[in-house]
Amino acid sequence: MSSVPRRTVLGAAAAVSALAGLPATASAAPATPSANKPLALPGGGDLGPNVIVFDPSTAGIQAKLDQVFAQQETAQFGTGRYAFFFKPGTYSGLNAQLGFYTSIAGLGLSPDDTTINGDVTVDAGWFNGNATQNFWRSAENLALVPVSGTNRWAVAQAAPFRRMHVRGSLNLAPNGYGWASGGYIADSRIDGQVQPYSQQQWYTRDSVIGSWLNGVWNMVFSGVQGAPAQGFPNPVYTTLATTPVSREKPFLYLNGTEYRVFLPEKRTNASGVTWGNGTPRGTSLSLSQFYVAKPGVTAATLNQALTQGLHLLLTPGIYHLDQPIQVNRANTVVLGLGYATLVPDNGVTALKTADVDGVRLAGFLIDAGTVNSSTLLEVGPAGTTTDHSANPTTVQDVFVRIGGAGAGKATTSVVINNRHTIVDHTWLWRADHGTGIGWDVNRADYGLVVNGADVLTTGLFVEHFNKYDVQWNGERGRTIFFQNEKAYDAPNQAAIQNGSIKGYAAYKVGDNVTVHEGWGLGSYCYYNVDPTIVQHNGFAAPNRSGVKFHDLLVVSLGGQGQYEHVINETGAATSGTSTIPSTVVSYP
Repeated sequence: MSSVPRRTVLGAAAAVSALAGLPATASAAPATPSANKPLALPGGGDLGPNVIVFDPSTAGIQAKLDQVFAQQETAQFGTGRYAFFFKPGTYSGLNAQLGFYTSIAGLGLSPDDTTINGDVTVDAGWFNGNATQNFWRSAENLALVPVSGTNRWAVAQAAPFRRMHVRGSLNLAPNGYGWASGGYIADSRIDGQVQPYSQQQWYTRDSVIGSWLNGVWNMVFSGVQGAPAQGFPNPVYTTLATTPVSREKPFLYLNGTEYRVFLPEKRTNASGVTWGNGTPRGTSLSLSQFYVAKPGVTAATLNQALTQGLHLLLTPGIYHLDQPIQVNRANTVVLGLGYATLVPDNGVTALKTADVDGVRLAGFLIDAGTVNSSTLLEVGPAGTTTDHSANPTTVQDVFVRIGGAGAGKATTSVVINNRHTIVDHTWLWRADHGTGIGWDVNRADYGLVVNGADVLTTGLFVEHFNKYDVQWNGERGRTIFFQNEKAYDAPNQAAIQNGSIKGYAAYKVGDNVTVHEGWGLGSYCYYNVDPTIVQHNGFAAPNRSGVKFHDLLVVSLGGQGQYEHVINETGAATSGTSTIPSTVVSYP
């Protein structure tokens, strides 16, 4: 790989005006007055101007797709947020190019209910063929018949490809095979070949593929039929036959003319997709059971809706919060569309859940505010030990950003206290480019802190925190796939010193933990402010038999800083400028 940085600094893109769309509607439950309470909030309703719904007879679909793409293509830190939905049926001759904060999805129960004879494309022409900043966009619940036989999906972090059926091949690299740093596929079927080319790492879960072309540093598979055989470090494949526990992300669909949200059931030791053999397993909720939130709504109103017993559907836009969204009821769904973004003001936490079963948090971005928040997301209260194994909380496509779009600070991004929580695809990012960045400007010490026992993370991306990117204190934790970069901007060795240790590990298992396991974990350093910085190791954990790691790597990007070891005192040091990983296949 080239020795130049994976990401170069970009200025914040200018905010742009919202586009009108075709609103989706659902019948609203009647509001009922009360002598002692505020007027009851209605469920259901209009999904707002930035949820744009098409059916096969809609005129001008390509023009609308192109209009939004023209606005969002370079708007990395802009305010636009969009969700395109396609009603069941067949569409032809489309190329849906996706820019920042743009989601595209079908409205059937199965991806095959909605077929696009055409492409859903992510490329990197806007950034000179470099795809390492193609963040924050998604595709879901569609069947594609690519025009050329191959669909291009050249993404980086926070760009999930879920519940998709590609009747052809899938190219994960930009035109010209420039740098790429993704990514995540789940519950999808790719009939042909998946072609990563320049993608440095990738995680694929519970899917079916025809074949897989290659790997660069770290390609991880769990529950993927057709996955390449285990081979790390050469070839760079980590392959698990099944995923221990999974539950797919909730999704919006149409039942006739009624909008509903489908809630897939939990699977254990899963393999392959959840759809394709009749009705998928799970339950569904009418949209009338959701408070359909619009930008500008207050946190108090969101909490009133939750207290009433409604779920939350966050339509595309930016939501400022002066108090936490408090999820206290079991089985509550908080689902964002089009990268709905929560901004906690005055140092509050954006969202907290109680010690209850079955909460589903999915599809939104938390952007740290200008006043430091001690935490941005808390799942469960401190100290809880309740067993949630039968019905865990899931956190899926919930992303965190500190800085980049502007000044932001948070001591810890995400804290998981509830037992058995599943974190399925997240990117927790202390920004290394954009505005409001600097070692003490967008200060954020910890990315993910896990205190609860029996927590599982699948597809964990955590980058650039000032101290530990991941600190895992709970027992029996498991991680399948981890991607990390240490903070670029450390000013000198002293700034990262951890007592007598050189630097904070990217992934630290608490000293008292007796059982932990991880598969396919990578950490990279690019200390471009002071390239003489030495990081002792990428991974730190108690040296005991119950704490096990498989297929670890550390990489010095172009010699900008170096690692002394991979995990604890094990693994060769990186050296030189060659960007060659140092690996450990099994630890201890």
